[in-house]
Amino acid sequence: MDIVTLARFQFAMTTIFHYFFVPFSIGMGFVVATLETMYVVKKDDRYKKLAQFWGNIFLLSFAVGVVTGIIQEFQFGMNWSDYSRFVGDIFGAPLAVEALLAFFMESTFLGLWIFTWDKVGKKLHLAFMWLTTGGSMISAFWILAANSFMQHPTGYVIRHGRAEMVDFFALIKNPQVIYEFTHVISAAITMGGIILAGLSAFQLLKKRNDHDFFKKSMRVGLVITLLGSMSILGTGDMQMKALLNDQPMKFAAMEGDYKDSGDPAAWTVIAWADEAQHKQVFGIQVPYMLSILSYDSLHGSVKGMNSVNKQLVKEHGQKNYYPPVNTLFYSFRIMAGLGALLFLVSVLGLFFTRKKKPILYNNRIMLWILGLMTFTPFIANTAGWLITELGRYPWTVYGLFTIKDSVSPNVSVASLLISNIVYFLIFTALAGTMVYLVVRELRKSPENAEYAILSEDNDKKSTDPFDKEEFGK
Repeated sequence: MDIVTLARFQFAMTTIFHYFFVPFSIGMGFVVATLETMYVVKKDDRYKKLAQFWGNIFLLSFAVGVVTGIIQEFQFGMNWSDYSRFVGDIFGAPLAVEALLAFFMESTFLGLWIFTWDKVGKKLHLAFMWLTTGGSMISAFWILAANSFMQHPTGYVIRHGRAEMVDFFALIKNPQVIYEFTHVISAAITMGGIILAGLSAFQLLKKRNDHDFFKKSMRVGLVITLLGSMSILGTGDMQMKALLNDQPMKFAAMEGDYKDSGDPAAWTVIAWADEAQHKQVFGIQVPYMLSILSYDSLHGSVKGMNSVNKQLVKEHGQKNYYPPVNTLFYSFRIMAGLGALLFLVSVLGLFFTRKKKPILYNNRIMLWILGLMTFTPFIANTAGWLITELGRYPWTVYGLFTIKDSVSPNVSVASLLISNIVYFLIFTALAGTMVYLVVRELRKSPENAEYAILSEDNDKKSTDPFDKEEFGK
């Protein structure tokens, strides 16, 4: 293996693992905020117990997300120093705002939320949770603003071989920002909802005594999943259409089209490409469908990869501009298919848990299906990330800076192999710990004061070492 391949593998490994927990944390934060809102509005203590119980799962995802994010940060200095020099002036502002404002905002209010149950007013305590959730979404916005520059550079000039910012607001107003942000947040909310519903389904399969608790959790989770999946489909459609102009090679690769489509354009359902010969081996097509998906019309053509490659060679010189076509083609179908499946499952789940005939709660097959849906967002999000990053090959910053130019000049194959192994072991340990802790939390009874972050029963025996009674003992 060469240095570029090992560096890319390491970045992919660390980013994919980190991205398991970013939408997990944002989504569960939204779920907990929603549950506590229902407690404040309805004045029903059951929703308070829901917020506290699922709040523990949220805290675990937040903690692991922070650790994996720190590990990922090392990538830029270790393996991608030339890239960091090129975009440092651009990335400095959004990443500084993300760290100094958004992250501190979410971590501060999260601490207040954890330690002030029953010590401040209900509405103020609820505000802490919404500010935590808002902070995590703002944090995602600034990260995605930086990533959007890599997809569609704006607000810069090239000086002394570096990209330098000349218009900060152009960076924020980059159209890719709104497409990425809305799609990522929609996916995160959907993830939180289906994790809530899916884990509740697993608990109902165990025939525990707290069925009512998990029935209510499942119902709320399915509603959140429905709303989130509807938003995913809409924002995903907008993002796809934007790629027609911003990154036509990525768009054509996702559709598996080497040749221009013609008018009207047919959509390829399933295919396989010979990437070495730049041709499609076989494909099953649906007439008119690509025109409808791309232009909301029965007419319209799409450029194929061969035409786009000729254009890129003319603009940027002789290089291989073809991305990994089969990976992009099937990643897109996995992502879109799972998004549609989540929508369908949420609709059917709500129908089969309606008051008149709630058959889902006692149907083991349905519960298993819903439980297994817990894992689908992790697969769909990974597929989406692969599309976003692999689709702009060979660029790190589209049209400006290549992957080959981005790698640190002083790294070696040996150092990359060692760090890859170390990171893999760390991630395996973190994943095992996360699964163990989540399972342990789920085994606890929601009615048991032992589990709670700071439940009402804690007032009987303070856990604060500076409490007058405790400190005096």
